[in-house]
Amino acid sequence: MTNKKIALVLVSLLTLFLTACTQKASDPKQDNWDKYQEQGTITIGFDNTFVPMGFEEKNGQYTGFDIDLAQAVSEKLGVKVQFQPIDWDMKETELQNGTIDAIWNGYSATDERRENVAFSIPYMENQQVLVAKKNQQIHSVEDMKDKTLGAQAGSSGYLDFEAKPDLLKNRVKDQKANQYQSFNEALIDLKNDRIDALLIDRVYANYYLQSEGILNDYNVLSAGFESESFAVGVRPADKRLLTALNQAFVQLYQEGKLQEISQKWFGEDVATKEVKSRD
Repeated sequence: MTNKKIALVLVSLLTLFLTACTQKASDPKQDNWDKYQEQGTITIGFDNTFVPMGFEEKNGQYTGFDIDLAQAVSEKLGVKVQFQPIDWDMKETELQNGTIDAIWNGYSATDERRENVAFSIPYMENQQVLVAKKNQQIHSVEDMKDKTLGAQAGSSGYLDFEAKPDLLKNRVKDQKANQYQSFNEALIDLKNDRIDALLIDRVYANYYLQSEGILNDYNVLSAGFESESFAVGVRPADKRLLTALNQAFVQLYQEGKLQEISQKWFGEDVATKEVKSRD
């Protein structure tokens, strides 16, 4: 290794060391608002593969609906956001350990999670939908009789499909869904008529069909399952951060910024009634 390369490595290590020294770990039992203001940053944990909510592009840049929204919110909070990719299965642990300050990436607010996490007001709703080519003449769940269904293995949609058979499972061919490791694989089979319909997150379906320019060729309809609310998760002690987040969502909607971000990623206004109706 040349002297120049050694010097570059040492500079990189020193930079990481100084950054670590200036970033104080958050105290999970206290309100950390003063720390965020003093430091000028909050750290958001996210899954960097969840298109279109928050993901990493080939050039290493983070992008997505939640990324844009978080950056807009950060301006209202008067701090910068640092996006930290995390193991999504460990998100609550990362939050409670103080290594991240918020969970923000298509994070569903559930009763189970509320036992350990404080949620902002929901800013967006997601549904499990059926996507089918218009020539299949599938306009409702009732039209799925003897049709071939696809779903991503382990997805919330597939779990609903198994847990609530009367809604969809009992109608489809062989009472089962062809399982795929990714939605991309499933969408390829849907386009090539190897399955008749696909059970998929509405946010992913709308983004994919719109970005491919084929939205008008497909029907997107409710699968009959309950909708999921996306919200930001913080530690229960971070009450001032929670209040600031809620206020920021409402302000961004009143100013039209939230709608602008919605149109960019989904071609429609996806804000919840909670965001729209608050003063």
